[in-house]
Amino acid sequence: MAVTIDSCRKEDAHAVLAALQAAFPSDRSPDDIPADSPNGRPIVWAATFDVSRTLGRPGPASLTEPVTVTAQGGYHAVDRLREQLGDAFAVRVVGTASGDQEEEVQLRLETR
Repeated sequence: MAVTIDSCRKEDAHAVLAALQAAFPSDRSPDDIPADSPNGRPIVWAATFDVSRTLGRPGPASLTEPVTVTAQGGYHAVDRLREQLGDAFAVRVVGTASGDQEEEVQLRLETR
């Protein structure tokens, strides 16, 4: 399942990615911490997660401001991702686009 995070501070992107990495195997190393763009332009952080198995449950996490996460994958995969994010943040669905086998969901995350 593909996840993208944009238009937020690097610390908030790190909090979201760390919560997801606590829950699922990822293509990103835990040491791969989001950084600012060298030229100050907006940046998008992306990662792929294998939600077919759970590593653990993320604990509560803090954000400096609300963050929008876009997740794309199968319906069951998106539900699993949203459930795990709910352990760390307050999660609200703000947009969806459905296809035959998968969906794209925009989630708004906030500190509980």
